[in-house]
Amino acid sequence: MKQAIVARADLGMGEGKLAAQVAHASLMASEDADRRDRSEWKGSGQKKVVLQDTQLEPGTVTALAVGPAPEDLVDRVTGDLSLY
Repeated sequence: MKQAIVARADLGMGEGKLAAQVAHASLMASEDADRRDRSEWKGSGQKKVVLQDTQLEPGTVTALAVGPAPEDLVDRVTGDLSLY
């Protein structure tokens, strides 16, 4: 189980702002996750990766999270992105 948080790299956010946006995205996604997935993820160390995307359209959210979910599902959505 893991969670991937995708943050926009083109906004020039400071480190504090970036950290806050990533935290918000992570928390919101974990609250929306399937109860069993969330429980398994929490019990296994809450694995997370933060990825960057520079090709999002203007006006797109600053950060979004995928998962917690099985790693293969998360990787299908975020597998082509670079680590932040």
